[in-house]
Amino acid sequence: MSEFAAELIGTMILIILGGGVVGGVVLKGSKAEGSDWVVITIGWGLAVTMGVYAVGNFTGAHINPAVTIGFAVAGEFPWSKVPLYITAQMLGAMIGAGIVFLNYLPHWRETKDKAAKLAVFSTDPAIRSPFSNLVSEIVGTFVLLMGLMFIGANDFTEGLNPLIVGALIVAIGMSLGGATGYAINPARDLGPRIAHALLPIPGKGSSDWSYAWIPIVGPILGGTYGAVFYRALFLGEFTVLFWVLSVVMLIIVVGAAKSELQKKETAADEIEEKIS
Repeated sequence: MSEFAAELIGTMILIILGGGVVGGVVLKGSKAEGSDWVVITIGWGLAVTMGVYAVGNFTGAHINPAVTIGFAVAGEFPWSKVPLYITAQMLGAMIGAGIVFLNYLPHWRETKDKAAKLAVFSTDPAIRSPFSNLVSEIVGTFVLLMGLMFIGANDFTEGLNPLIVGALIVAIGMSLGGATGYAINPARDLGPRIAHALLPIPGKGSSDWSYAWIPIVGPILGGTYGAVFYRALFLGEFTVLFWVLSVVMLIIVVGAAKSELQKKETAADEIEEKIS
């Protein structure tokens, strides 16, 4: 199997099972309707596990542009292959989303909630606040890349690595995913979002393109920083990129914190004015 085909198939499996579990939980008439966040996080963890089992022997199963770019930045993957991998990941994600659409064909018309339909394909924040949402995606993908580096530095019984990676995804989802739905993967969000825009889903509504940049930029920044941070702390490679990204991360985090604090103060001032 070619590397292109492997990354396409691995990402397709990821979206079929990951988007599929969300569809089961949120779409009307599904037997899984009303299952909770735990079901979704476990479903996504198993989706990653199956994707890694399927194609790990061919490409290492990146199935995520943030992982591909992070490994390339860390010097563990050739930059010349990055465009090939990302193209395959995007196509695989779109195909996977199309299969999820077909699997739940009768349920789209039964589901009146447009946001629920979009949630099957892409992420959205619990509280919309761009700076803070960006930080959440950065943190989640930072932990992902650090976790993958930790896993790679340890020896496991042959065949267990995909399960450990899946457990990492479940942990990220349960611990950090409640803020934005933890895209932590640009292809996972953008590919299905494009599919949502193109597919004839009854009453689907907007694809929320104003938010779409966050699950692209956040994972790429977080994944890149996670890779260089690991090499700096554990291997002593304090590169120029590490220091530049550290400054960028500090600016983003401080900006997000300042923005949220100002909102709180503004709300308090408005309440005080109403009382007086």
